[in-house]
Amino acid sequence: MNVPWWRRIAGLAAGVALAATGTVLAGSGQAAAAAPPALREFDLRRGPDRGAPIRALDGRLHRVGADAVLGSSGGKRLRGGCGKAARVPAQSLVYCFDKADSATGQWVPQGVTTISDAKAAERLAGGSRPLLVSWHGGGRVKVTFVDADRRTYRHVLLVYPTMKGKKPTFTDVDIHAGGIAWYGDKLYVADTHHGLREFDTRLIFDLRRSKEGSTRDSGHVGLHGRKYHGHGYRYVMPQTGSWKFAQGWTGGKCRGSGPLRMSWVAIDRTTWHHVLIAGEWCRPKGPRGRVVTWPVQALNGTRTVRADWSAPLPYDRLQGAVRTNGHWWFTQGLGKKRGRLFMARREWWGWAGVTYRTISYGPEDLSCYRGQHRIWTVAEYAHKRALWSFPAAPCR
Repeated sequence: MNVPWWRRIAGLAAGVALAATGTVLAGSGQAAAAAPPALREFDLRRGPDRGAPIRALDGRLHRVGADAVLGSSGGKRLRGGCGKAARVPAQSLVYCFDKADSATGQWVPQGVTTISDAKAAERLAGGSRPLLVSWHGGGRVKVTFVDADRRTYRHVLLVYPTMKGKKPTFTDVDIHAGGIAWYGDKLYVADTHHGLREFDTRLIFDLRRSKEGSTRDSGHVGLHGRKYHGHGYRYVMPQTGSWKFAQGWTGGKCRGSGPLRMSWVAIDRTTWHHVLIAGEWCRPKGPRGRVVTWPVQALNGTRTVRADWSAPLPYDRLQGAVRTNGHWWFTQGLGKKRGRLFMARREWWGWAGVTYRTISYGPEDLSCYRGQHRIWTVAEYAHKRALWSFPAAPCR
């Protein structure tokens, strides 16, 4: 890998306080022999500009930001009681969606990010401290804005702005949305085969307060007749941009080389420059997955963004990962069995000190909430669904 030695080390080598209940894996050194991927394989280029349809929509629909969404009346209520079914570990902080969202199989939660990723002060201008969760279902994606202080949450439909002749409209976003990362005002959503979709949390359209908007028809999205619809949702958030791999799309399978299969993403604010982390979910008998970081502030521009570090992952079937102060955590999904949480450190020669513990069913994406010293994830399965976190002292 053609990277200076000082950059390969920066922010990576650190010890990890291993839980007393953790199990040390005898084979944890096996990943060390794999060669590090070539960084140029992960070059990201800015996708097509969505400015024209967004500006046209902005002239027709009522625009709000994340604070207004969180403060609006009529949100759904968080409840309790889901931790036992999801089998979350002891010392967990647990939030439960309402009965309908907990039981539905039409929507499946995937990605998690928090205000701690987005803002150094861990608050929006209006004072709220939200957690965000992405869901995929039936060729659609929505993001849930959770206000734990008020015990409420709101779903916001993600849409793709385009033109229908001379009129602006929008369509569904049909991706898995396996991970999300919030930084500044931008929300980055993993697009498995192409890279990242970009959204702006200051640019959300309130269809209920728009003269040309409607929340009555769940079967329509975009402009139908003279009204804009969002499958019955009040709020829609249009894609403002994208980042695509310069070498093309991944083709759907883990290959061990070439562009990344963008399965999950996270933010690390504890390095000398803040980074966006992304990695691959790969099957046990296929090529080993990879993890990559990019300087997240570079995503504000238009030039090609180059990765500054990459490595082979220590295990397969990883659903999410986060790094903070050099400590790594990974979630592994095991189907009908409870998942695993791996803890590790990255040394000069590879992964070291890897331990694991059994956690909830279907653990997904990870996010460090620094002010809470907790790491958040979501258990994805219907009737075993929970938004929960575990204490992690290095998350600060």
